[in-house]
Amino acid sequence: MSESGGENVPELVIISGMSGAGRSTAAKCLEDLGWFVVDNLPPSLIPTMVDLGARSQGAVARIGAVVDVRGRSFFDDLLASLEDLERRGVRLRVLFLEASDDALVRRFESVRRPHPLQGDGRIVDGIEQERTLLRDLRGEADLVIDTSSLNVHELRAKMDAQFSDDQEPQLRATVMSFGFKYGLPVDADLVVDCRFLPNPHWVPELRPRTGTDEEVARYVFDQPGAKEFLDQYADLLRIVTEGYRREGKRYMTLAVGCTGGKHRSVAMSERLAKRLIADGLETVLVHRDMGRE
Repeated sequence: MSESGGENVPELVIISGMSGAGRSTAAKCLEDLGWFVVDNLPPSLIPTMVDLGARSQGAVARIGAVVDVRGRSFFDDLLASLEDLERRGVRLRVLFLEASDDALVRRFESVRRPHPLQGDGRIVDGIEQERTLLRDLRGEADLVIDTSSLNVHELRAKMDAQFSDDQEPQLRATVMSFGFKYGLPVDADLVVDCRFLPNPHWVPELRPRTGTDEEVARYVFDQPGAKEFLDQYADLLRIVTEGYRREGKRYMTLAVGCTGGKHRSVAMSERLAKRLIADGLETVLVHRDMGRE
């Protein structure tokens, strides 16, 4: 029997994602929080690392393993290794760092380094190939962080918020309003579309205001179907969050969208966040595009 089945089994976080999206920063954050972090660990050696941690008598209680395309031939072993660890009851999470193509190109150009997969092609060719290689892993990730618009300090703050405590695992939610015209949040688990409601933008006295204003919120929820949608979607979220808890998912991002991310989505996300908090869910509210116009 593997020693990783004992009570000294370390907690494991796999750090992966797109090259240039902040893996090194994320790894450094975990180190600063007291994690034992191994960079560019071949996936086939991850179970061995966990076993060694289990033998450390609690000295290595939390392990972070950075796994990326630099592993090349080793990378195909990753999903098999993760499945093996899950069967053995290892407490495992996958953190995936994401960023837009434009952001990644700017970062590689700023440091004048090639993408590790571009070969004789362009940076965008390497990015496209990497997205294909990582597609399955991204789908398995417990937490996706989009760093396109984050600086180093903002990424560190997100890492601190997610990994700084050693309390019993619980589901945490981020409710994010956004504007469809600025694109879908890439880290969304669930997407709500509020464009079925009349747009306060076309009401002159409401146009300069936002969904955080009581008058705008009153207008939105006085529309046919708005309150019913809020009530029924909140009920649906209870079913979803209970399922996430049973499956061991620790993070959920609910993206609430309208055309510009200023009125309807903001008002709806404010109410949905309050419902989640009332249900005992630790919830962070973010208005991604408010004030962007």
